[in-house]
Amino acid sequence: MATVLVPLAQGVEELEAVTVVDLLRRAGIEVVTAGLDAAPVKGSRGTVLLPDTTLERAIEREYDMLVLPGGQPGATHLEQDARVITLVRKMARDNRFTAAICAAPKVLARAGVLDGKRATSFPGALDPTQWPNVRLENSPVVTDGRVITSRGPGTAMDFSLELIGLLVGREKRDQVEAGLQRGE
Repeated sequence: MATVLVPLAQGVEELEAVTVVDLLRRAGIEVVTAGLDAAPVKGSRGTVLLPDTTLERAIEREYDMLVLPGGQPGATHLEQDARVITLVRKMARDNRFTAAICAAPKVLARAGVLDGKRATSFPGALDPTQWPNVRLENSPVVTDGRVITSRGPGTAMDFSLELIGLLVGREKRDQVEAGLQRGE
């Protein structure tokens, strides 16, 4: 079974975090949510999320993918957490998937995994003058090798479906999408 770690920081964008967790679990993927500490996580819109575990405990095992939800100040908290930066670098070094949405692609940039890659983010989250080696695009979701980035809350479903396709295949991705009744 594919395994995914989703770190949750105070100020996370709830729509992104919950959409990723929900859709990946619908696909039969094991998703572990981890708070940066033991406290419940209060999202950017005031919704309180209860992580499965703490990041300290979660990083004791291996995952196929790391997904960083955005939101502010959530993405900044992820970017400032040395454990998260170390984990991003380890995942990339081990040729595992790293994914980030909204403002969180700046965490991937800070860790150096976006150098020379195509990426997207919430407008302004990745400043091209600060990250000149990142090839920014305006697409809803950008996949470049094992790095996946997305724009924001409105692209969370497309982002999650892309992650499902990469982890467990197109057939399961299509099955999950059909169950969502998104239209024709």
